[in-house]
Amino acid sequence: MIIGLAVGLFSGFFGIGGGFLIVPGLIGATAMPLINAIGSSLVSITAFGLTTAASYAWSGLVDWPLAFLFIIGGAMGGLFGIRLAKHLSGHKHALSFTFSGIVIAVGIYVIVRSAMA
Repeated sequence: MIIGLAVGLFSGFFGIGGGFLIVPGLIGATAMPLINAIGSSLVSITAFGLTTAASYAWSGLVDWPLAFLFIIGGAMGGLFGIRLAKHLSGHKHALSFTFSGIVIAVGIYVIVRSAMA
């Protein structure tokens, strides 16, 4: 519960989707395999996202044509990502290195963007 509270606090504070926080939190709290943590994270993010999306849509704050493009791109990327994650999970540490590399790349991007602002 403490890890879940910390992940929720940081996700809300930084305004990020939470997947980069939920996956390491699940691994640290439960010692589950990375592939299972990714799947569990996606289910929880879907629930959070649907709730938030409904609230924004109800308030009239959605650019529907743009949202539709992101939904299509996200669905296509998700299907590709599932296949890639299953493939990489069969190779020792490949999925962990890929996930870590993406987290580091996003962190560097945020730092560079902040420094340029």
